[in-house]
Amino acid sequence: MPWFDLSERELALYRTDTAEPDNLDLWWKTRLEDARAAALPPVLTPYAADAYGPLSVWDVEFSGYGGDRVRGWYIRPAGSGVESLPTVVCYIGYGGGRGLPSEHALLPSVGYAVFVMDTRGQGGRWTLGATPDSGFAGPEHPGVMTRGIASPETYYVTRLMVDAARAVEVAASLDGVDETRIAVSGGSQGGGLALAAAALNGEAVKVCHADVPFLCDFQRAVTLTDAEPYAEIAKFLAQHVDLIPAALDTLRYVDGALLAKRITATSLLSVGLMDEVCPPSTVYAAYNEITAPKEMAVFPFSGHTTPRVHDERKLRHLRAHL
Repeated sequence: MPWFDLSERELALYRTDTAEPDNLDLWWKTRLEDARAAALPPVLTPYAADAYGPLSVWDVEFSGYGGDRVRGWYIRPAGSGVESLPTVVCYIGYGGGRGLPSEHALLPSVGYAVFVMDTRGQGGRWTLGATPDSGFAGPEHPGVMTRGIASPETYYVTRLMVDAARAVEVAASLDGVDETRIAVSGGSQGGGLALAAAALNGEAVKVCHADVPFLCDFQRAVTLTDAEPYAEIAKFLAQHVDLIPAALDTLRYVDGALLAKRITATSLLSVGLMDEVCPPSTVYAAYNEITAPKEMAVFPFSGHTTPRVHDERKLRHLRAHL
């Protein structure tokens, strides 16, 4: 895919023109308070010691949006015992779930504890999931991006972002986690959730890594690219024209470009200038709102992915800031 979005100079200056809802902070405060009020204690069950040997792995169940039980993994480095460790909360890309612990072994191998959040209602497209979405009745395009889109209170992404914020809170409460050294990390949908978790958890998150993040600058994205998953929304609204005003209003409440100004974490984002899934301008829309210390890794010839060398940059960034 050739360059199709704004020039690099324009990207550096680009700001979303989507207006923030007047009550956004109070609205999110209410969602999180409701989730905490409905929460039960997390349950951690030792997992497959015969496979992972000295690597400590737990199958996690915790309370997310509305008290819904969300699955995850908690993984600690071999030989770390009960030592309090810096911990990375990880989120998964669209269509995937938490997978298996072996898919998340890099960070424990270099000394970090990892808390992996499963993605409600997803998993199976490219890796395993184990968490159902809470019931919802209403029309939707195949996928989850239009589920409940007529209202921010019923929208799927609202539930997902509350889960993401709660994952940070739950991780911070676990034995062996240094609650003063928590990072959030993910790519694509996981990157969008990392931005949301950093915004909604404030100073509890010290480092934010968001690779080619999804869920940012929705109203530009759905008119700029015809690639999934943003295309789910456009195709749905092409038929449900009566829902266009309500849907566009809903998207403002979960827009990473609007939430990003609340991020206090030291942040490292990445962008592919040939990315037609999450167009570069939508990534910069979030990045340019962050006022905390930040860096952008720019990959001129990459699409919706990052080169493997970026993994080492993220590890160095964690060493420097966590």
